[in-house]
Amino acid sequence: MRILIDMGHPGHVHFFKNFIWEMEKKGHTVLITARNKEITLDLLSKYHFDFIPVGRQKSGKFNLIKEWVLRDLQILKIAREFHPDFLMGIGNPSVAHVAKLLSKKSLVFTDTEHAKFANGVTFPFADVICTPSCFNYDAGPKQVRYNGYHELAYLHPDRFTPNPTVLTELGLAEGDPFIIVRFVSWDASHDAGQHGIHDKVGLVKALEQYGRVLITSEGALPEELQPYQIRVSPEKLHDLLYYATLYVGDGGTTASEAAVLGTPAIFISTLYCGYQLDEEKYGLLYLFSDPVSGVKNGLRKAVALLNDPNLKENAYLNRLKLLEDKIDVTEFMVWFVENYPESCHQIKADPEKQYPLATS
Repeated sequence: MRILIDMGHPGHVHFFKNFIWEMEKKGHTVLITARNKEITLDLLSKYHFDFIPVGRQKSGKFNLIKEWVLRDLQILKIAREFHPDFLMGIGNPSVAHVAKLLSKKSLVFTDTEHAKFANGVTFPFADVICTPSCFNYDAGPKQVRYNGYHELAYLHPDRFTPNPTVLTELGLAEGDPFIIVRFVSWDASHDAGQHGIHDKVGLVKALEQYGRVLITSEGALPEELQPYQIRVSPEKLHDLLYYATLYVGDGGTTASEAAVLGTPAIFISTLYCGYQLDEEKYGLLYLFSDPVSGVKNGLRKAVALLNDPNLKENAYLNRLKLLEDKIDVTEFMVWFVENYPESCHQIKADPEKQYPLATS
C-alpha cells in the first residue's frame, strides 16, 4: 500500500509517527509532505523522517485560504507522481481535495469541533472522517468514531516510555515538585474572540510557592517571565509532562497530553473540545472556561491539588481507569487502514467491536 500523509502542525508529527513506523515495518510505503509551521519540520528531522516541505504558515484568514489553494496544487502534483492508495491528514482540506481529484481514498482525522471553517471545506470531500467517540458533532455517514484521543496515538504506554534524563538537564530529580505552564499564541483561525490566561506573571508568581515553574510558550514572554522558559528539545516535553507535579495552561493539546500521562491538568480557556470534557470525568483534567473567573478559579483548584499529599497517587489510579476504557489509537489506525474498506463496514455495523478488532 502507498500512503501520502500531509502534516500541518507539530502535533501531527507525534500523532502519525508510530503509525508510519508500524506501516513501514509491514512493507507499506509512506510519503510525508509537511507545512513549515512552528517546529513541524524540526520534529520530522529529529525523528529521521524524509519529507517534502509544502507551504508556510502565514497570519490572517485570507492568507490561510491562499496557502490552502497553493498547497492543493503542490500536493496534487506530488500525489500524481507518487500514486498513493490513501491520503491522510488531520483536519486537512488538501488531503481530501487531492484524493477526490485523483479518485483515491482520503482518511481525515479531527478532534476539534470548533474548527468550523477547516471542517467545512474538508468534510464534504473526505471519504472517511475519523473522530474520538466523545467528539461533540455529528459529521454524517462518513464519520467513524474510535474510543480514544489523538494523544493516545503517541502517549499510550505501549507507545511511550518516559525518560528521566531530561530532569537532569534542568537540574531536577525524580520526585522534585515542579509545574509545567503553557501559554499559546491564540492566532489560529478558530481562535478569534477566544482567550485563556491574561495575567501570566500573577499566575506564575502564585504557583512558584509550591514548586519550580517551567514555562513553554508559543509567543514572546514578558521579560519578567523569561527566566522560567525552558530550553529543551521539543520531543522531550512529554517526558517532562510525565514527571511534573501539575500542568497549568491555556494550551488544550498539552493539557490533554498531561492528563493521559497521569499528570493532573488545569486547563484555562474559553475554547475547548469534547475530548477535554471526557478527560474531566477521570479527574485528570480540570476545565475553567469562564472568561471572567476562569483564571481565579483555575488557580484556586491548582493550589488545592498542590496541597494534596496524595495527588500523584490518585492521578496514577485515575490514569489506569482511563487506559482501561480507551484504546491504543495507533493500533486502531494500522488495523483500520490495512483492512479498509471492510474495517469501516465492521465498525459501522457494530461500533463496540472496534476495540477487539483493533487489538486482535
